[in-house]
Amino acid sequence: MTKSNATKKRIVFCDFDGTITINDNIIAIIKHFNPEGWERIAERTIATELTIQDGVGQLFRLLPSSLRDEVVSYGVNNVRIRDGFAEFLSYCKEQNIEFYVTSGGIDFFVYPTLEPFDIPRDHIYCNSSDFSGERIEILWPHPCDEHCHNHCGMCKTTIMRRFPEDQYERIIIGDSVTDFEGAKLADRVYSRSHLTVKCRELGLAHTEFDTFHDIIAAMADEERK
Repeated sequence: MTKSNATKKRIVFCDFDGTITINDNIIAIIKHFNPEGWERIAERTIATELTIQDGVGQLFRLLPSSLRDEVVSYGVNNVRIRDGFAEFLSYCKEQNIEFYVTSGGIDFFVYPTLEPFDIPRDHIYCNSSDFSGERIEILWPHPCDEHCHNHCGMCKTTIMRRFPEDQYERIIIGDSVTDFEGAKLADRVYSRSHLTVKCRELGLAHTEFDTFHDIIAAMADEERK
């Protein structure tokens, strides 16, 4: 840890889909049920031609609410946890590092997946779902603040700004388009997949990872510096 950050409280903002989990659950769900036209919406969202809020909203609106039980069951049972996640949570507790999940995922699969890991509910930020209408609607309880106009849906930078940079060493772990803006604010970035590509494009310092064991090792190495 650098001297400038030595007095700051360390805090982790960790993505869910493709980070805590091996697979991207939103895409996996949509791909499984395969509604007509989903591929183009997904492509445009990943390419940032559509906002996250618009893209994800459109994808789930392709599915009828009558599929609720099947969608929820697939969303929960399809999840595969990335190796080392439980150990990383233990490491954070041992090192007094605050841990938050900042997820663009949906409540019906995020909460059940994380329940065995004893993460406080108020440390998990994600989107909500509404199956009461004809089509599945995604709700957005954590929208962008006045500093962000990207229509993120679940705005990670809004959450990060609640923990001021003069008091916190902000660490982001992620893999996707939902993590791009947060990486610009973070003191440290642990990246994979699309986030790694974007960090290279933007010239942002980052450490690549495959498992959470890699992150533990990198953090421990940083601690020794």
